[in-house]
Amino acid sequence: MSAFNTVLRRDVLQALRRKSEVLTSVFFFVVVAALFPLGIGPELKTLRLVAPGILWVGALLASMLSLGRMFAADYQDGSLEQMALSPSSLTGLVAAKILAHWLLSGFPLVLLSPLLALLFDLDADAIGVMVLTLLVGTPLLSLIGSIGAALTLGVRGGDVLLSLLILPLYVPVLVFGAGAVQAQAAGLGAAAHLSILMAMLVLAAFFSPWACAAALRIALE
Repeated sequence: MSAFNTVLRRDVLQALRRKSEVLTSVFFFVVVAALFPLGIGPELKTLRLVAPGILWVGALLASMLSLGRMFAADYQDGSLEQMALSPSSLTGLVAAKILAHWLLSGFPLVLLSPLLALLFDLDADAIGVMVLTLLVGTPLLSLIGSIGAALTLGVRGGDVLLSLLILPLYVPVLVFGAGAVQAQAAGLGAAAHLSILMAMLVLAAFFSPWACAAALRIALE
């Protein structure tokens, strides 16, 4: 846990020193959510209908912006090799880096989502479900994306390959995340969608750090 906390604190502090890395994802999310109502028009019924999909797609794309940098700096300066050789479990250190990525690129989106949902005239219940789905779904995006980031580490054109690898895996998260808000707005309840999202999160939290550590060992060889 000491090594886990050290890596987590180090990654967060390094990112906060380079504020552009954090603000890029936040700014992208805000711009996507703010421009769509202007392009669609003032019809409130239409805005309420498309809001879950737009906000979720914006959050998904915003979280992808920083995936390529998750391991790149440590790979270039040799820190990643030292982590692999240290007595601490590489799986635990990778979990700390994934958590740091979510805190910097996912959690701010969760905090902003209620304000942006007001642009689409969502009611309080739908906004609450939106926040809850993003709170469950954005860590899932970081967990899945970390595997792609590890597999494409050091590969030429890795950013393009990373997008091709993880976008199909993101589709179920997008479907159930946006579907939960739509079901709540239609009066059907979001419990089923949230249960599936939480089950996916538990599975990803168990398997993703292990798979990511294995991919990083291959990249270091």
